[in-house]
Amino acid sequence: MKNLISSQAGSEVNEYVSSFVDTADEQTFIVSTTTDFNIQSQDSKTAIINLAKTNNIRRINKFFETVNATLEQDGIYIGCGETFHARKQRKKIGKVPIIGSFYFMLEFVFLRMFPKVTGLKKIYFFVTKGRERLLSKAEILGRLVSCGFEIVDQRSINGLLYFVGKKVKQPAFDMNPSYGLLFKMQRIGKHGKMIGVYKFRTMHPYAEYLHDYVLKQNGYAASGKPADDFRLTPWGKFFRKYWIDEMPQIVNVIKGEMKLVGIRPVGRRYFEDITEDLQKLRITQKPGCIPPYVALNRRSDVESVQEAERHYLIEKIEKPHFTDTRYFVNAVYNIVVKKKRSA
Repeated sequence: MKNLISSQAGSEVNEYVSSFVDTADEQTFIVSTTTDFNIQSQDSKTAIINLAKTNNIRRINKFFETVNATLEQDGIYIGCGETFHARKQRKKIGKVPIIGSFYFMLEFVFLRMFPKVTGLKKIYFFVTKGRERLLSKAEILGRLVSCGFEIVDQRSINGLLYFVGKKVKQPAFDMNPSYGLLFKMQRIGKHGKMIGVYKFRTMHPYAEYLHDYVLKQNGYAASGKPADDFRLTPWGKFFRKYWIDEMPQIVNVIKGEMKLVGIRPVGRRYFEDITEDLQKLRITQKPGCIPPYVALNRRSDVESVQEAERHYLIEKIEKPHFTDTRYFVNAVYNIVVKKKRSA
């Protein structure tokens, strides 16, 4: 088995794989396949090692779900895939000015966008048979987590991203993953009710499944958001800096779920990290599009943002009629005159 892995993927991959599973164990299944039938036909295993690129699997989630069903609880799956950046480095055309950029733009449209658009995906699969799909690191790992795995480790070897996942639960069977530019996130609203907050996408698909993983690895940055977040797209930073990603929240305002000024809508994971007194204050009010730290011209780190929210919430409760108006005017002044920007 060691010779098989070395001959197929190299000695470094063999050493990496062997540090997590016993390749000589009869309960370890080593294969190079893009077809879930080859996994489904196996008896229950404690480890599965697949040397084929995830990019060439036609139905990635279905494949990962089959691996999940074949593995015992806490079983290990080791796979690999080629990311955007690795592909650009591998292809020599990328070094040619202008032509290289145009080539990769066409690749992005056909190998990245077509598989995710109803109607166009049929053309993609007809031409490529599901091979060489463009995938980001975030999507590969996010799909794995959505299918019931916990990320144990990851490493770039010979231009491929090798990942180690442990089966911890049943797959989510996400039939409606968010691929498009506009998507809806589950956030905590007034009285603790969950609401769907609209945003323009700034992260790769399936990024939502990696929130806990990124926090566990890197914690929070000074901005109050996960540090070194590889889930962010190249255009995402620009969208966030100028609040472009939050413009669709006007829909939530029209629906009565949010208002123009107020505490920012947060997910349950972030909410749990907030002190209990601030949690109680938060759920008394609707979340808003323009957060208090902008109106008060405070920093965007976690402590400053939460202190600004506490200041606003107490003032809002004491003076419910004019607080939002004053905060709105202050926010506009800080954005236009003082050039206040998002983190």
